[in-house]
Amino acid sequence: MEYNKLEYYISQPRLERFLRATGNSKAKAQKLYRVNLRASQAFYPILNLFETILRNIVHYQVSSHFTNPNWIMTEKNGFMSHRSLAPGRYFLKNSVIKAERTVRRMGGTVTPGKIIAEQSFGFWTSLFDTHHYRLIGGIVIHCFPNKPKNVNRNIINQKLNRIREFRNRVYHNEPICFNGSNIDFTDSINIRQEIYELLEWIDAELIEYVEYFNGIDAKINAINYL
Repeated sequence: MEYNKLEYYISQPRLERFLRATGNSKAKAQKLYRVNLRASQAFYPILNLFETILRNIVHYQVSSHFTNPNWIMTEKNGFMSHRSLAPGRYFLKNSVIKAERTVRRMGGTVTPGKIIAEQSFGFWTSLFDTHHYRLIGGIVIHCFPNKPKNVNRNIINQKLNRIREFRNRVYHNEPICFNGSNIDFTDSINIRQEIYELLEWIDAELIEYVEYFNGIDAKINAINYL
């Protein structure tokens, strides 16, 4: 496809960054756009698996803390309603209420499993934020039994937030091949390493399983052929 036609369908503002990064070469800009998309695509399996794994182990730990596998619904009127959460507009509680409405609108029966499945990645990572973490007795730190002793909630929270922000860039079709105006996949590679690190702290066997789906390097290395 000619660049001008691609620009028509993709939009000039979206392609402009790729054009500037390749010295205004339309041919290279189009190739870079493809490389970026394929690299983003390669991250989908790993991001999906990590999100699913984190969601489930957090659910297990919080269920244990409240001795209640249905906590995600019953705690709407429990810790999710604590007055200290007012500045955040009761994010967790409102996320659950929104999920319940979605399930009902689709004609389904509201169950804890469906409410869990409806929650965003941010719902689960937010349980590592200080205000939520304290209200659940810090139980979610036990999701990472193999973490080094010097690794605390703050370190894990920072890693999770970086992964979440990167995940949102991928899922919202934002480029992952830049550092400022320079072509640079370093941040993407570092995110993959942080995902692997957290998986190892959960269960070392997860690395081998997730690695089976890893095709990231091959897609990123295509940058060498611009």
